[in-house]
Parts: sequence; C-alpha cells; structure tokens
Amino acid sequence: MARKNLIGVSLDTAATSPQTPDSDITKSRPLAGFIPSARSAPVGGITKSLTNITQKVERVDELERQLSEGQIVVELEPSLIDGSFVSDRLEIDQTELSELVAQIRENGQLVPILARPNPANQDRYQVAFGHRRLAAAKILGRKVRAIVRDLTDEQLVINQGQENNARTNLSYIERALFAKRLETKGFARDVIMSSLAVDKAALSKMLSVVKQISVEVIELIGAAPEIGRRRWMEFGDLISSENSDYLVRELSADNIRSLESNERFQKACEYLAAPKSLAPKKTSTGTSTNRWASNDGTLNLLMNHRAKKVAIELTNRNANGFAEWLASRMDSLYDEFSQSNISKNGE
Repeated sequence: MARKNLIGVSLDTAATSPQTPDSDITKSRPLAGFIPSARSAPVGGITKSLTNITQKVERVDELERQLSEGQIVVELEPSLIDGSFVSDRLEIDQTELSELVAQIRENGQLVPILARPNPANQDRYQVAFGHRRLAAAKILGRKVRAIVRDLTDEQLVINQGQENNARTNLSYIERALFAKRLETKGFARDVIMSSLAVDKAALSKMLSVVKQISVEVIELIGAAPEIGRRRWMEFGDLISSENSDYLVRELSADNIRSLESNERFQKACEYLAAPKSLAPKKTSTGTSTNRWASNDGTLNLLMNHRAKKVAIELTNRNANGFAEWLASRMDSLYDEFSQSNISKNGE
C-alpha cells in the first residue's frame, strides 16, 4: 500500500468526482482527487461556483503544504514504521513501557512521534523519535499519531538525540554508546555534539569510556540509569583485555542476568576489585601464568613463566606508580629474597 493512501483527509463537502488513477495530477497531487467537480449551473451562478472551486483548491494547496512540511499530525499503521538506523537504547524498560501503555489506553497518545519516509522503501516510514510510543501503539493494536517530515540522516539523528535529551530518559552509558555508533557510521563530530547537546570535551569523555569498555560488557550490564559519568570512567580504568573476558563470563551467568542493570554494574565492579590468586596456571605450551589484582581494584599483575624467563605485566590505574615504587626498592627486595632463601635452606 502506498503512503499517499494511508492518510485520510475530508473536506466540508463530502461529494467527490471520479479520477483517472494514472493521471499526472493524481500522481503529483495526492489530494487533488478530493476536489468535487462542479455541477452545471445557470449562468447567473457561474461566478459563485468558480469562487467555491477556487477556495477549495486553495484549501488543498495549503493542506498539501502543511503535510509536506510536517505541520499536520497523521495516523499511521505501526506495522509500516521501521526503527531508526542507529539505536540509542540498550533496552526498553518493561515497567516503564507498561505504564506508558496504560496512559495511552486511558488518555490517548498525547505526543506524536516523528518519522520520515523510509529512504530504502517508499511504502514505509522510519521513526526518528518516539520508539516507546510506537511500541505501545503496537501493543494496543491502534494507529500511532505521527508527524512525517523529509529528513536527511543528519537531521534524523539530531532530532533523535535532542528529543531524548529533552526527556532525560537515556542513561549516561546509552548516550555514550549512541555517540560511538554515530561516529562509527561516519557522522561528523559537530553533528554528534548537536545530537547529544554536549561540548567537545564531554563528547571526548563519552567516546573514551566506550573505547575502554567493550560493547559486549556494556550490553551485559545494561543501561544502569543510576550510574553517571564519573563511575563509568572509574570502571573503564579498571578494565584490561584480560579481565574484560573474565567479566563477560561472569556477567553471562543466569543469576547475574536476572539482576537489575544498576545491580549488574555493581557486581561487575566487585568482580574487578576482587583479588585474584597468584597460584600458577599451566598452559598447553608448557608455560604458566599468575594473575593478581589489588583489593582496591587499581592494579593488576600478570606473570608469564618460561624455563629461564618470567615476564611481568602491570596494568590499570596504578600500574606506572607501582612500577616506579618497585624499581626504587629492588635492592632491598632482592636482599629480603636472598635472606629468605638462606633461612629456608638452613644456612
């Protein structure tokens, strides 16, 4: 079904005249068919009839102008509307969605969604903002009220981001991940800043966080709406390539996935802060590894053992500071080690 047939428009006069489906007028002016044809009238009534027809043409012109500029709210079938080409949410809160469904059932949909004609399919639409209202309309089995505008990709993501900023219902990590997705799709920094209503420094911090933390870990944790920028940045400082894989395994457990996202974030922090055993772990190549983490979660140590070689790797926030401290005390530490060996061997 073509889009032009989805929007019902009625004028004060109900009579309509037959129209040729393939005519140029019908194709370029979808509302032109709603103008009633003038009946034959006495010569004295011609002026009045022409005036009425002219007024109707002007009304249709104005209506078409408003439709093309997205000034009129129309009703669309939810099944004909696709989601945005870039996601701004990690998940839809089912409790909030249920509340929205109840509100719309009782009071109707008060705020329309914003959509554009889908560039990939002329018979469909693509939503810029209002994904939850669209989901609620699908649940209720009713049409969704929408404003339809011709939007470029840049205009769509700016409208999408700014609407969410105005409603303040996206968490910090969702906004940061949205920024990363826009960057990955090639949008300029100024477009991303306009979409999120942030300055260059704030955007850099957002992108830094999602660079440190893998998307897989973020998705396993979820939106975590109570967790702000500072705690996510601290969490990112604790992440390394080794403990990121460890986190994925721990967060994938059923008992963790059943938790609320803020609780999953807290669990992830606890996993990173928990000290790991230094007991060697044998590998298939005959080498062994030791892992250790400080109680405060600011230092990780990895030892790779070979026959006559041990490689020590320090990572995390205090790696450089601890390395300098360790280097400055090597003489005394080695003396302590030597004395320990003498005592152990009974010499």
